[in-house]
Amino acid sequence: MALSAFAFPSYIVAKGVLTDSCKATSLSSSSRSLATDLPSPCLRPNNSHSNRKVKVNASLVEKGEYYSNRPPTPLLDTINYPIHMKNLSIKELKQLSDELRSDVIFNVSKTGGHLGSSLGVVELTVALHYIFNTPQDKILWDVGHQSYPHKILTGRRGKMPTMRQTNGLSGFTKRGESEHDCFGTGHSSTTISAGLGMAVGRDLKGKSNNVVAVIGDGAMTAGQAYEAMNNAGYLDSDMIVILNDNKQVSLPTATLDGPSPPVGALSSALSRLQSNPALRELREVAKGVTKQIGGPMHQLAAKVDEYARGMISGTGSTLFEELGLYYIGPVDGHNIDDMVAILKEVKSARTTGPVLIHVVTEKGRGYPYAERADDKYHGVVKFDPATGKQFKSSNKTQSYTTYFAEALVAEAEVDKDVVAIHAAMGGGTGLNLFQRRFPTRCFDVGIAEQHAVTFAAGLACEGLKPFCAIYSSFMQRAYDQVVHDVDLQKLPVRFAMDRAGLVGADGPTHCGAFDVTFMACLPNMIVMAPSDEAELFNMVATASAIDDRPSCFRYPRGNGVGVALPPGNKGVPLEVGKGRILKEGERVALLGYGSAVQSCLGAAAMLQERGLNITVADARFCKPLDRALIRSLAKSHEVLITVEEGSIGGFGSHVVQFLALDGLLDGKLKWRPMVLPDRYIDHGSPADQMAEAGLMPSHIAATALSLIGAPWEALY
Repeated sequence: MALSAFAFPSYIVAKGVLTDSCKATSLSSSSRSLATDLPSPCLRPNNSHSNRKVKVNASLVEKGEYYSNRPPTPLLDTINYPIHMKNLSIKELKQLSDELRSDVIFNVSKTGGHLGSSLGVVELTVALHYIFNTPQDKILWDVGHQSYPHKILTGRRGKMPTMRQTNGLSGFTKRGESEHDCFGTGHSSTTISAGLGMAVGRDLKGKSNNVVAVIGDGAMTAGQAYEAMNNAGYLDSDMIVILNDNKQVSLPTATLDGPSPPVGALSSALSRLQSNPALRELREVAKGVTKQIGGPMHQLAAKVDEYARGMISGTGSTLFEELGLYYIGPVDGHNIDDMVAILKEVKSARTTGPVLIHVVTEKGRGYPYAERADDKYHGVVKFDPATGKQFKSSNKTQSYTTYFAEALVAEAEVDKDVVAIHAAMGGGTGLNLFQRRFPTRCFDVGIAEQHAVTFAAGLACEGLKPFCAIYSSFMQRAYDQVVHDVDLQKLPVRFAMDRAGLVGADGPTHCGAFDVTFMACLPNMIVMAPSDEAELFNMVATASAIDDRPSCFRYPRGNGVGVALPPGNKGVPLEVGKGRILKEGERVALLGYGSAVQSCLGAAAMLQERGLNITVADARFCKPLDRALIRSLAKSHEVLITVEEGSIGGFGSHVVQFLALDGLLDGKLKWRPMVLPDRYIDHGSPADQMAEAGLMPSHIAATALSLIGAPWEALY
């Protein structure tokens, strides 16, 4: 297909900001129908298209700003895999983008998930799959929640209604799901590293495929991205990095108080960035084409050259060029003409080394409610496409995340040294509530967990009381800093680990299975977990009071169980290393840790109905253990079962270590641990995940019955 000349995007003239003139025409409430010339839905085997056109009308809801019913998608209906796109015209690619965007909206409206980020990369996704040939060419998405359009175009459109459900599609890219997903990316800032490895591996094996790493939606703030670019510039292997600059550095997860400005110097730098001399090979190609063809190609060559060198040349190099990457941009990520032309030229140019294309996109693009929303509909539950109204369930209790934030605010009210740190997750951790009350004492460091931990350590050195709120699975990214910078130096940093245990629809990438294991093995760390929301308030107060060593506490995704909260939301510090008995019984003792205590109580209720009265204890602490409590349970019961929603090596391992050293396993005591199985559990409903893990109350009750020789089959 011959490339047509493309106009220079107006947003570059406007200092890198997208203007109304380069946005697609939005739908208004005064519009009642959309008439579009569309090609025949029939694709011939050779991907050629009939010249026959059909007129499609899709009505808009009377009071809404978007369609109430899914509009027809005659062109998208012919695209099962990227190969079916190859003979489309630029006009048809634009139509495909519109249909793809509506398909994403209506699919996510039925399942929930990450909407805004996927809407922002529709044109980019179409252009990438038009120019490159997956799975031979490698396209990596970072973060993976931007990949919904990619999934639709790579054979998974029919499965989109199963997104994030049991046995359904993952909400992120996943190698086991499709050969077009060359790398799994549930966490951020990894694709440049992985892409560079693929590029070097390709070179070592004498292959010639392309490697494209798309990174954005905040992912460029993590240090690993810069480590990878630095190494890429040194190794000089051919690869393409696409920076999806949607002005999102801090992810707007459940923002409650309006938009937060992107954090960090990088955001300011990107907003000011103008392209400097770069991609010399591309410029030479453009000049050569002009000489050979002349005439109609002259304007194209000029535009390619403008992109390569920048309209306004600066005296210094950009950061990316200093790292060894040829820089092109900024490019309007919603202009199909420009994206196709640039990607085609970069692919065909015989460059040596990595190239970075700076693409400017709008999060939530094409869906009026997302475009206007403070959070850009980053993550949504099921919603009505016509009105944008989300169908949020009503609960009698609040989330543990909110309870944590309220508890921390209460501590900060009486202690001016309490400060809070999060890694681009103000909404996800609840700390936007803290920031509203104490704007100068809350720090968003971007997606930079390593920095967050050491930054907190520095605050602790100055006598402040830092609470570092990071998801359990994201804490894995900062483990060396936890060990070396905090625990080794015995600095009183408090780690609040949200999303502990199974997390439902987000699946194994966000499952908080390992925090007890990797935190409780540290010599100076105090490790605790609340069994309900009132205990969470008390543990926030406990952590605040611990001022001679680090401490951590974990709490689950989901809502509280409905117990009474402490007066004024102000918790009471617990005695460190002291558990409690919740129910006195005989023969069998269940020793639960954290949220698993509720399952233990459920199991006890089931057994009570069978005439078996057992003991239930809440350990509260994994480190230090309540040795007196454990010793008492072991000596007064035939069976001791430890229960936790965590991996092997956690709470139960610490208990059995003590039992063995104390000689309590030398007699007739039967001890059994109940933990998460030694495998990753795929996404699904919380109930389905707990059943697969074998940690339902019925599983616990059956284990108890089997150990005392009683029949247990009737429990299932």
